Parts: sequence; structure tokens; C-alpha cells
Amino acid sequence: MRLDLLRHGETTFSHTLRGHLDDELTEQGWLQMQSTIQQALNAQMQWDVIISSPLQRCQKFAVALAQQLEKPLLLHTEMKEMFFGDWEGVSTQTIYETEPELLANFWQFPTQYHAPNGESFAQFQQRVMHGVNRIYTKMQQNHWHRALVVTHGGVIKLLTCLVRQQALDDLLKMPAELGKLYSLELSHHDNEIHFVENK
Repeated sequence: MRLDLLRHGETTFSHTLRGHLDDELTEQGWLQMQSTIQQALNAQMQWDVIISSPLQRCQKFAVALAQQLEKPLLLHTEMKEMFFGDWEGVSTQTIYETEPELLANFWQFPTQYHAPNGESFAQFQQRVMHGVNRIYTKMQQNHWHRALVVTHGGVIKLLTCLVRQQALDDLLKMPAELGKLYSLELSHHDNEIHFVENK
């Protein structure tokens, strides 16, 4: 089974930590996603199902694409971005000016530090993995082999970290460009999901 992870494009609050804020795509953000998907379709990529975070910066594009391709669409709350608590909608520059030490710790050791009143890394990882397990089960039940998941940078970075078996504190160094596609293969044995990266 294969998951192609599409990060949403630029949004109206792209200069901030958006987390669960429901900001919209800019015109440029929509074009970033459209361009990436068009290249994939030109390369004969085909999906059995479109899965999306319910936040509109993912969902609106996913709805349009599912209609265009005539594919089923599933919304998964677990595929939302990490929740940044008091930092939601705040620029990193502002946080740096007010809480430089906490921000530095968060960038270096995200598994140990999190935004005030935000989601801890453990909570985030548990939520995303629960979502991936649900997606795997649904794909198995429907005999779907390939899914496009429209999601967020944090989700893609976490899964990339797990795929590459890198230290989870390297999370924020992982690639997840706006509007770009990242591919993983899923397998299931010993009651666990296992990942392999697709280049």
C-alpha cells in the first residue's frame, strides 16, 4: 500500500505557527498544489482514494480534486497539524522575542518541549499513528492500493522521521515544502505499521 502525502500550499497565515487555525490557501498556495498534482497525473500516478485533514487549507483542494478525479474523499481529524496552544497564529519572530529559550528548546528537542498549552510530541505522534492505522484498515477493507493524503508539514515531518528511522528530535529538520508530494509505502506485520520511503 502506498501513501502519497501532499502538503498544503501557502496560506494567509503562512508566516505564523498555524496549527489548528483554519486559515485559507492563497491563490499562490492553490497553484502550488495544483502544479504538483498535475505533474503527478502527467506521470500516470493514480489514486484509489483522497484523504484529507479537515482544515480548509487541505480540505478545499482535496474536495475539488476528488470531484475532478471522481474518487472517494475521506476526512481524517488525526491528520491535522500539531496544536500549538498559546503559539497558534503567532510568528516565530514574535515568539523568539518573548520566549527565546522555550522556542530554542522546542526547535532542538521537540520530543521534550512543546508550546504552552499546546499538544505534546507524544500526543501528536499517538494521534497521527492512530490516523495512519485507521487509513491502513480502511484501504485494506476497500482493496485500495494507493491513497493521496492532503495534510500538514508536521504530519509529513513525523512520518518522514519514522520512515528514515531518524531520531525524533530531528523532526523539524525533515523536508516538507509547501505544495510538495512525499511518498511512503505501508506494510503491516506483528500488529504494527511499517514504512518504507519512496524516492
